[in-house]
Amino acid sequence: MADYHGMWKELNIDLKTHDLLCDALPPLYEGIYLDQGNRPETMDYFNMVVAEVHGARIKELMDFKAKGNKVVGAFCIYVPEELVLAAGSQLVGLCAGSEFWVPPGEKVLPRNTCPLVKAGVGARISRTCPYFQSVDLIVGENTCDGKKKAWEILAEEAPMYVMDIPNVKSRSGMALWKSEVKSLSEKLEKLTGKTITSSNLKEAIEKVNAKRIALQKLNDLRKGDVVPISGKDALLVSEIAFYDDVDRFVEKVQVLTDECVERVQKGETPFNPGAKRIMVTGSPLVLPNWKLHHLVESTGNPVVVEENCTGTRYYEQTVDGSPSDLGGLMDNLASRYIENIHCACFTPNDGRLDDIVRLAKEYRVDGIIDYSLSFCTTYLTEGTKVRDRLKQEGIPVLSLETGYESGDEGQLKTRIEAFIETLE
Repeated sequence: MADYHGMWKELNIDLKTHDLLCDALPPLYEGIYLDQGNRPETMDYFNMVVAEVHGARIKELMDFKAKGNKVVGAFCIYVPEELVLAAGSQLVGLCAGSEFWVPPGEKVLPRNTCPLVKAGVGARISRTCPYFQSVDLIVGENTCDGKKKAWEILAEEAPMYVMDIPNVKSRSGMALWKSEVKSLSEKLEKLTGKTITSSNLKEAIEKVNAKRIALQKLNDLRKGDVVPISGKDALLVSEIAFYDDVDRFVEKVQVLTDECVERVQKGETPFNPGAKRIMVTGSPLVLPNWKLHHLVESTGNPVVVEENCTGTRYYEQTVDGSPSDLGGLMDNLASRYIENIHCACFTPNDGRLDDIVRLAKEYRVDGIIDYSLSFCTTYLTEGTKVRDRLKQEGIPVLSLETGYESGDEGQLKTRIEAFIETLE
């Protein structure tokens, strides 16, 4: 990464502490990613994005803001990117995936809060995430008790807007959600001074649909006998989708997909014949949380699909952009997010169980790891339903609970290896 200390200073970054983070990331990335064998060459672009994630991309956002535009930050896939783009803004993910930010988060949050929430708040109050320092508005959501109380604390640090997510997928729940989508559009119009119209919303829908379709095409290649890309690399691409420029990201994913198609035709894969195909379901895997995938694939077995918010829930379904009127587009937008994203915040949540079984069959998995972040009450509790359903379906499952820390990796790997040895 080039020297961006001048820019970071203008953003009021704690330079000394941030330098520690910048020094820690390269060796971590090298050991997990660059040491892989038989890797697609076009992953070089995504290597560069990680190397410059706090540098070049932040510079682009600052240049964008210098033209009078606004940047919006979010943690959750329930925040409709289409509305942000239609209002002339850019949406970026916020830092929440590293143990580095957990200790400062624990200064204001209970220790038995999930690491994602603690890291998110910690990244802001420690002033070591340039994305937090760059955004004009943070959009949160009440998908769990930990988040909705943390947002009250975060609101004292930064401009904050919270969307109310219904707990039940019902007629009244959809009515609530549609009103929340409308309220967010009004908030964005006030922030940017730009009106969301049928024309610019339709264009934004096409842009985000293109991103999701690009990810669909890449991940569909993981269904075959020849898996052309590691689960770690596929996860990395999905994580970068939350940060990168939309049009550039689509172009680079298409190039990667073309290479992976050629790799399938040539029989090129990072894995040996007979490797067990693993699916991961559960809590989100936020950049740079690559811990679970690295542990699984260090056994020589591929993760072939992720049923989580940085996996299929994010990219599987697109928005119907065919209506010509704003009301029709807004209704379709709202429906896509509630009807097709099966977060554990909903009760009941049979749609997620159906998705897990469907994906297990589509990707022909040998076993499933149900992964929950420590103290993630929603996913830990729903784990009982997941295990019961998979037992009925005859699909082997291993439940794992862990945080961002590295101290339990040996124990986790032993459990993963023992699980894989049981797979037929």
